[in-house]
Amino acid sequence: MSDATLPAMPVLPAPRRMGHAAFWLACAVAALAVIAVLRGIGSEYAYFAATFVLQYVVLATAWNILGGYAGYVNFGAAAFFAAGAYTTVAIGKALGLSLLPCIAFAALVGGALGLGTGLLTLRLRGAYFAIATLCLSVVLQTLVVNWSYVGGSRGAYVIRPRDVPWPFDTYGGYLCAVVVVLAAAAIAIARTIEKSRLGLGLGLAALRDDEQAAEAAGVPTLRLKLIATTISGAMMAVAGAPLPLLGSYVEPNSAFGLAYAVNAIAMPLIGGTASWAGPLIGAVVLASLQQAATVTISSAANLLIVGVVLVVFVCAAPHGILGLFKKGAR
Repeated sequence: MSDATLPAMPVLPAPRRMGHAAFWLACAVAALAVIAVLRGIGSEYAYFAATFVLQYVVLATAWNILGGYAGYVNFGAAAFFAAGAYTTVAIGKALGLSLLPCIAFAALVGGALGLGTGLLTLRLRGAYFAIATLCLSVVLQTLVVNWSYVGGSRGAYVIRPRDVPWPFDTYGGYLCAVVVVLAAAAIAIARTIEKSRLGLGLGLAALRDDEQAAEAAGVPTLRLKLIATTISGAMMAVAGAPLPLLGSYVEPNSAFGLAYAVNAIAMPLIGGTASWAGPLIGAVVLASLQQAATVTISSAANLLIVGVVLVVFVCAAPHGILGLFKKGAR
């Protein structure tokens, strides 16, 4: 046997993962950069289009916390979104508060609604849970249609405040900046949950993969489900809170529209449900396509675009755009 020995392979250091504080700081910097770029453009349409896209970033990220991380498909995203919108209408009318306090109230209402949904569906799984969330949307829409204080079936007009907060020139720019901050916060929250050292992300993944095995291994599945439904519900309501001020009018058929429920599911599936980046990518791609179609073709083409893109990705890339990148990197 030869005495020659193979040289030792160099040990590569493990890639360092960005900490939670650094990621939150990066999100804040990115939000400021986006606001600065939009102010540089200075177009009301750019503010409107960015608000439209970023609302879906918040909605899709919120849906993914329960549907992607925990594997519980929620068909009632439109109910939570509309709950946030009508909280702004009701609180604004009753107390005369501005947008930011209304968003805080919407988070409380959405969180309570999510917690209640979690408590009522503790033992439901799969299709039964999805149907229960769909029923929630029907019940809430019926209540709003018959609630004359918020306009009932006729809808409600919401006048934008005359005074625009400093340093913004128009209320559209201020509204867009608020939604940019909400989107950055939603992404940071999702990433914090996913990478949590307390085991929240791992627990939700265990819940998604095999709930019975997770229970047998000592994972507190019921508690994790309640946490996920509460956080997801609060964030989806926050996404809907600026809606009445975006168009100065809201009515039940649009607030509980099928587009919100379908997009909330389709965007994470197209981007990839396994990571916080998936809903962000899916929302930006799909909402931008829809906004472009609304301007160039018709808003009626929106759901057609969602359906076609979703079918293509389900057949060709079941793990979404992130899955394609990971497959190409191997």
